[in-house]
Amino acid sequence: MIKYNLICSHGHDFDIWFSKSADYDVQAPKGLINCPYCGDSRVEKAIMAPNISTSRKKEKMALQSQDMAGKAMATVDRAAQKLRDEIERNCEDVGDKFADEARAIHYGESEQRAIYGKATAKDARDLREEGIEAVALPDAIAPKKDKLN
Repeated sequence: MIKYNLICSHGHDFDIWFSKSADYDVQAPKGLINCPYCGDSRVEKAIMAPNISTSRKKEKMALQSQDMAGKAMATVDRAAQKLRDEIERNCEDVGDKFADEARAIHYGESEQRAIYGKATAKDARDLREEGIEAVALPDAIAPKKDKLN
């Protein structure tokens, strides 16, 4: 394992671990390395000093790791909220009648539109077997019924 100190084109400084030094050389030109702060894929190696481990340094690294994890979770939460908002704006909530309404739309018995709702695992399996496409939404993305605003 090797750790590189990287910097994005916006000046954000961050560390990243690679299984071997050649991994950076392969991934960076393809834009596969993103800044955890802004998502920029234009990154390059920053000047690095030898890594001498001290208890203070370990404590600082642990705090930085927690900070980055918190920032990453905040980014994920914002993205999930955007998806929830898009679903609520563009789809109709049909609740527990999802399987019945999906069938009705598929067979032309109901108007064509985007819907979301709840279905049992058996209902989802039956829809698939009938050739009706449906995608299960993870709880983190599914619109919330009890919004507190």
